[in-house]
Amino acid sequence: MLIDTYGRVATDLRVSLTDRCNLRCTYCMPEEGLQWLAKPDLLTDDEIVRLIDIAVTSLGIEEVRFTGGEPLLRPGLVGIVERVAALEPRPQMSLTTNGIGLRRTATALKAAGLDRVNVSLDTLRPDVFKTLTRRDRHKDVLEGLAAAREAGLTPVKVNSVLMPGLNDDEAPDLLAWAVEHDYELRFIEQMPLDAQHGWKREGMVTAGDILTSLRTRFELTAEGSEERGSAPAERWLVDGGPHRVGVIASVTRPFCSACDRTRLTADGQVRTCLFATEETDLRAALRSDAPDEEIARIWRLAMWGKKAGAGLDDPTFVQPDRPMSAIGG
Repeated sequence: MLIDTYGRVATDLRVSLTDRCNLRCTYCMPEEGLQWLAKPDLLTDDEIVRLIDIAVTSLGIEEVRFTGGEPLLRPGLVGIVERVAALEPRPQMSLTTNGIGLRRTATALKAAGLDRVNVSLDTLRPDVFKTLTRRDRHKDVLEGLAAAREAGLTPVKVNSVLMPGLNDDEAPDLLAWAVEHDYELRFIEQMPLDAQHGWKREGMVTAGDILTSLRTRFELTAEGSEERGSAPAERWLVDGGPHRVGVIASVTRPFCSACDRTRLTADGQVRTCLFATEETDLRAALRSDAPDEEIARIWRLAMWGKKAGAGLDDPTFVQPDRPMSAIGG
């Protein structure tokens, strides 16, 4: 079991498969990209599967989410999914992606055992998409979403970040579109995880702003806390249901007290929190032929030291050195 000193138990593992991405979203990385990890620094497919095996069979992990960077850029992704699906007990598996490669991979991922996907899409307007991502790939994302739904990777969840002056007027349109296409939309407050450290609390689009905008067109009925559990998104029924919309308010409505996540970076570091400034190295243990029991012990010790919260409301908050593309969302 992965328990911390506050009694929280981690059952959800987020695994970053690569730090690379084929978009350049303004809230994540600079236009020229980043200095990518060298290939020898990345975990191999075998190492990733071994760590997930340890997490599932020895540490109580029940859900595995593959992230990046962009996980569809990982050449061995389908094989990794297939091998994790064969574990006993079998964890639930999902993938967070920008959707660009989904049209060609959705069917294979479903056949390998993937359960569902989260796809990032911040706008319905191709010109705004190009401004936000610095790439002209809007059509590819829409096709990827449709392919995921047709392959049965459901519920298909769509993650949207609203940025002032760019797409902050699109919340009602995005929700109407998601309802029409049977996607579950989740708005995410912009977080201080950009490589250029340009995030500012002042002027960010908050959960309150988003809900106010949505209520100009929809009736929203809040789900209870029992329905939410440890999920990061607060959810509302749209016009009485069955469709729902979620808001992940990491900045203005933090949910740290219910956090059940542990994170593994693409180079084999355990992160106890998305906003952590410390990491614990599992790659070194793997490559020094440490037995599974020792790796599990190191992981338990790392999680035992997890802090009470992310500290975003602390005026002395220090933004992590690694951007979101390197540690997974």
